[in-house]
Amino acid sequence: MTDAQAREWFSAAQREAREHGVDDVEMFCAEEESALTRFANNAIHQNMSEESRVVSIRVAIGQRTARATTNRMENIREATRTAIELARASEPDAHLMEMFSPGIVEPVMRWDEATAQVTPAMRAEIVREAIGCVEDAGHMAAGMYSTSRASQMLLNSRGLHVRHDETGATFSITATARDSSGWAKASAVRAEDLDPATLARSAAEKGTQSAAPRRMEPGRYRVLLEPAAVLDLVGQIFGDCSATALEEERSFLTGRMGERLFGENITIYDDVRHPLQDGAPFDGEGVARRALTLFANGVPGEMPYGRAAAARAGRKPTGHGLSVPNEAGECVTNIVIAGGSHSPADLLRELGDGILVTRLWYIREVDPFRKVMTGMTRDGTFLVEGGEIVCGLQNFRFNESVVEMLRRVEAMSAPVRASGEEAFDMVVPAMLVNDFPFTEVTLF
Repeated sequence: MTDAQAREWFSAAQREAREHGVDDVEMFCAEEESALTRFANNAIHQNMSEESRVVSIRVAIGQRTARATTNRMENIREATRTAIELARASEPDAHLMEMFSPGIVEPVMRWDEATAQVTPAMRAEIVREAIGCVEDAGHMAAGMYSTSRASQMLLNSRGLHVRHDETGATFSITATARDSSGWAKASAVRAEDLDPATLARSAAEKGTQSAAPRRMEPGRYRVLLEPAAVLDLVGQIFGDCSATALEEERSFLTGRMGERLFGENITIYDDVRHPLQDGAPFDGEGVARRALTLFANGVPGEMPYGRAAAARAGRKPTGHGLSVPNEAGECVTNIVIAGGSHSPADLLRELGDGILVTRLWYIREVDPFRKVMTGMTRDGTFLVEGGEIVCGLQNFRFNESVVEMLRRVEAMSAPVRASGEEAFDMVVPAMLVNDFPFTEVTLF
């Protein structure tokens, strides 16, 4: 998708809109090519590639707005007409902002040509080596290796034209034995920054170490959460970090701004320009994203503002707005937890006697205000004594308040880019947590 193509499509939308007496037009274009090699039972069983292109047209007529989307470029004028019909039939929005006038958006480099050119044969060779690492340990390997390249552009009738291009690679592997399993996953903008063989050996080692898992009674334990487990649990709170959510009193931060909620060692940012992050440097309306300190030493601080929420609050937008129209307002997508200076080995030694958790899954919210979550451990839960792994444990269910847990973090590793069950990756540390509540032993 070239700039010239996008401008041609946008011109077609503008011409159609003007024929219907509409001047304000916005167009979002996205193009992606993703490829995936999936394997199970120590063999590749699926190789697929998908190309997609979508154009979304939004029009504004006074205080009314609507959008229509198509994946057929010859239908852009039809999509524009549909957007106009929907806008004229919609209710006025008193908070609707004029389309954004161009500002300065500094680009961020997230394109790697080598990743964009990865072939099925190249992925297959990497998967073959990873499977070999798991086979050598006597386990069965399953997982996937994907690569992608994507472009997105946003244009409007006020002269806005911003673009972002990005590549990505993700590798995930599970090593399964008779009564145990191990898991590892990582992602990066550049495929060469992944080390699938090392991930496979880690998963295989966890599968071996957790064999013949011991049953341990539920209770409150000193726990070391690896980065993926931290992401899966702490990642549940960030949907509430929004000016609109606060305004509508549907955030756990309602009435708590300025109050110390977490431990003094917890500082959390949203920073699209962090070297381990990904994503576009502009939001759904074309506003440049800026870094926010969401929590400073445990105290809620800066919140993301879309343009409408900022106007209502008399503030400046932060570049976290979603595409208009929407109900959520804004969101954070580039979470960075500051972490500490301990190495993973240091944290294990400092844990002393306790439980090591590789990852969590099937997490559900129980209490929205306290952010109590329930879920289960999986793919590597270990008993640790004297700072050394002793044996695998049967998995646990937990019920834990993320807010209260973040008050009991004793030590952290340096942050790394982590992947887990969450929809987007984060830059997070491993966390040593005291008094973590396991409520029952699970069957799986």
